[in-house]
Amino acid sequence: MSNDLKKMYKTVMDDHFPPEITISFGGQTLFYRKRTWRIQDEDSGELIEKGLRYGENPGQEAAMYELTNGNLVLGGCKFIEPGNGLVSAITEEDMIQSGKHPGKTNFTDIDNALNIMKYLSLGPAAIIVKHNNPCGVAYGPTLSEAFYRANMADRVAAFGGCAVFNRPVDMATANLLSDIYVEVVAAPDFEEGTIPVLAKRKNLRIIKISRISDLEYFKENRFVDFKSLIDGGLMIQQSPINIIRSAADFKPATVEYKGKVYTIEKKPSETDYADMLFGWQVEQGVTSNSVIYVKDGVTVGIGTGEQDRVGVAEIAVMKAYTKYSDALCFKKHNLPYKDMELKIRKGEADSDIITDIDLETMEAKGGLIGSTMVSDAFFPFRDGVDVGLEQGITAIVQPGGSMRDFEVIEACNEANPQVTMVFTGQRAFKH
Repeated sequence: MSNDLKKMYKTVMDDHFPPEITISFGGQTLFYRKRTWRIQDEDSGELIEKGLRYGENPGQEAAMYELTNGNLVLGGCKFIEPGNGLVSAITEEDMIQSGKHPGKTNFTDIDNALNIMKYLSLGPAAIIVKHNNPCGVAYGPTLSEAFYRANMADRVAAFGGCAVFNRPVDMATANLLSDIYVEVVAAPDFEEGTIPVLAKRKNLRIIKISRISDLEYFKENRFVDFKSLIDGGLMIQQSPINIIRSAADFKPATVEYKGKVYTIEKKPSETDYADMLFGWQVEQGVTSNSVIYVKDGVTVGIGTGEQDRVGVAEIAVMKAYTKYSDALCFKKHNLPYKDMELKIRKGEADSDIITDIDLETMEAKGGLIGSTMVSDAFFPFRDGVDVGLEQGITAIVQPGGSMRDFEVIEACNEANPQVTMVFTGQRAFKH
């Protein structure tokens, strides 16, 4: 039975989707071509031409299509044109090492990483994505430092993830990557000597996407977003455009309620603005409802996909504490927190080790002190904001527009020390 289960994950399925698809929008037509690749089979060694390994799960046929022709303009909105492929344009040559035949989730993880990366152009940046959500996102003075920070933000979730970079992978970064388990590495290029280091993991997918260097184009242009319904129906929408490109685009947190004007008293510093901007950019790639915390250009806690806002704010705090203690244990003892707990239960390590780590984590409040709280939608009640205030946050980014915005402003002004806040004027739901 065990061998059958392992075989299930190795099987590259046949798919019965057509080689081409045409979609008509009134008098306009878009043409798509199914992508296939000639890749060496991991068992037989033969070159096999097929599309995606399988869909979200083994047993689900799947296909990926590239837009090859047709220009779509609807209501004055001109959508992305052919010839600008990123993930859908990956070729065998781009798969420097194909590892196992790629599946749907490998490509969708790269795609969502690029959805965030298109805003991170200020310096070397690294994103680790898993299950279509970021585990860790970070800027760094160097690419290797950016990756180190992104990985340490959530070492546990990063295991088996997809690492994407906005600069060519250098030797220092390659050496860091060789020490952890990721399934995909994608970058605009790979410096001389790095491929042999990365290729020591034979199943690692090493993918070059040269157009990462041209991601600015995708900040300004929309694509057609399809959602299939259980009854076979479709919902179609424009992809969102993030209107916050610089600190100047944030709106003052001020509202009028019953004739009284409420305004944030503490003005953001340059450091606040930097993390506000970074946090809102990362938020574009997080499944809603979401609340995240960022500090010094690194994600600290990421809460995703919850039904209530106070709940996801609390979950992000819990994750921050968990990840902080794990990183602390790894740095001090070269062992994950859970492995250390197991050693203690077996009598192989002193329980004081975990006690000290827990105490240090509590004193640092999971690294949340001085962080910026980011919410993809407004706070319907002040309880969500209070969760962050209790952890020592210094700034908040949120769309604004709640009936109780005045309560949130009051909470920030009453905090000791006071907390600054800005509105974005747009929601960032991602379903």
